[in-house]
Amino acid sequence: MLGLGIRGRLAIVGVDRVREAAHAGTLKVAVVARDASRHSREKVERLLAAKAVPTLWVAAAATLGEVAGRESTAVIGVVDAQLAKGIRALSDPGNAMRPSRRMG
Repeated sequence: MLGLGIRGRLAIVGVDRVREAAHAGTLKVAVVARDASRHSREKVERLLAAKAVPTLWVAAAATLGEVAGRESTAVIGVVDAQLAKGIRALSDPGNAMRPSRRMG
């Protein structure tokens, strides 16, 4: 779903773009790689928590990178409410609305 979201411009890739969307209030959910650099994670984690953006976790930046057509990426952000709802539901149907849900 994330790959389709990126192609449809319903999702954004990278720390800077995700931070911009969080500041603007347009970010609906973020998917963060656990193995991303500490610096990259810190740049987004605090902001996501402060803005109460639901956050899902995957094990590897390479996994997110494959979805985004890159070698690796630290974070993908979803800016479309319906896509975000679908991703949260698929990630854990029993806890789809819980912020900061760790996956993977």
